[in-house]
Amino acid sequence: MSKNLIYTKSVEEGRYPKDNFVPIDDTFIDERGEISNLLLTKINSVARICSRAGSVRANHYHKTDWHYAFVESGEILYFERSVGSINIPLPVKYNSGQMFYTKPNVEHAMLFTKDTVFYTFATNIRNHENHESDVVRVSFITKDIVEKFVS
Repeated sequence: MSKNLIYTKSVEEGRYPKDNFVPIDDTFIDERGEISNLLLTKINSVARICSRAGSVRANHYHKTDWHYAFVESGEILYFERSVGSINIPLPVKYNSGQMFYTKPNVEHAMLFTKDTVFYTFATNIRNHENHESDVVRVSFITKDIVEKFVS
């Protein structure tokens, strides 16, 4: 069984992996080009997000939603902590071609050190109204923290 399928099955069953890094199975390559299967699971929304270097996204948590994020180009510093925590966690860096996972009820933020394009794959339908009703805003990655990581 593929590593990606094992990972995504555990998420579907509510057994959230401790490691946010999502394995991507080997790329299929032939004379026509290549195919990379990013996810082997049910998804209800896919969003393509372009972010400028130095910007921050998320700074929230989801009550029920969870999502995968695949970095097409650029770099994301991903911060995650327990709801209500006051600690600033060390970020995990995700680069082009990597994917990570965010479970529900986890405060998370993304800091972009380069212009970045990434995709989110979510379990809930992510139109504006549905998304906002599931999100609880927090603001733990602030300007002073951004300045420590982006020069």
